[in-house]
Amino acid sequence: MESSELLYEAALRITAVVDYGANLQAIATGKAAPPPEGARFDISVEGSVNGPKLKGSWHGVDYLNIRADGLPELHIHGQFDLTDGGKVSMFADGVAPIDANGIVQLRENVTLKSNYSAHAWVNSIVVWGVGTVNLATGEVRVKGYKA
Repeated sequence: MESSELLYEAALRITAVVDYGANLQAIATGKAAPPPEGARFDISVEGSVNGPKLKGSWHGVDYLNIRADGLPELHIHGQFDLTDGGKVSMFADGVAPIDANGIVQLRENVTLKSNYSAHAWVNSIVVWGVGTVNLATGEVRVKGYKA
């Protein structure tokens, strides 16, 4: 991504997990297989955002689906609360394969929207998010790049 512009770096933490009958840790660590219909989880996340373009905090929910073949599919809704008082809404989808060390590898297609004039520039860009989730510690690290 050497030609991409860094917009933000997020240091987040998982604050809550809602399951619908399957255990996220068991599936993520390979101790249990996802059910044939897949497994749904609502994962609440919040934390700080620092970057050359967006600074403040972020909070939201990933309506995660882990397919029967084990691939996690992202469906994230959230918002940036920026230090200048502005707000930017965020939607991201993508995939999150789990590596051999049990670390989730985030690959996000991000859409940002804002009606604050200082942040209207986000309405016309595409953002790629890359990062990791450590389910054992609840730490989430994501960088957003203008594509």
